Amino acid sequence: MADDIRASQAARDLALGADKSEFERIVRWLLGNGHGQAIGAEYLGHSDDWVEFGLCQRPDLVADPATGVIASGPIITLLDFATSTSTWLRRKKVAPNATLDLRIDYLRPARPGVMIVARGECYAAKRTVSFVRGIAHDGDPDDPIAHCVGTFFNMDEKSSV
Repeated sequence: MADDIRASQAARDLALGADKSEFERIVRWLLGNGHGQAIGAEYLGHSDDWVEFGLCQRPDLVADPATGVIASGPIITLLDFATSTSTWLRRKKVAPNATLDLRIDYLRPARPGVMIVARGECYAAKRTVSFVRGIAHDGDPDDPIAHCVGTFFNMDEKSSV
């Protein structure tokens, strides 16, 4: 049974060497399902340790129709996606992880109707825990809507409990 578990884990893991298009394919698939699909998240770009996702604001994501300000949930989801997938880039493999801690500080409301961009960066990846930070902005990274710091548990065969 342990060999079956290791084999299925190896099938899920993806070495992220030179083939960045495979990462994009997997991320686009993930964003097209579940929460990603529900909020309309989209892939914007990535590098070796960061990824950016976008969110076009829609009326059903607005918390207060009087002001047009987007609810916090879609922004939290977008930052969680961005920071989580940045760990794959830093570790050079797609493997399951779990959010241990994600602290989000809101600095200001997003401008209504403007695309929100979330950038997640993994700045350290250890054997069992990856450390991340990120921002969400609506056009100017120097004037963020929110910023976050967090940790993810690396749930691959070498670190499972």
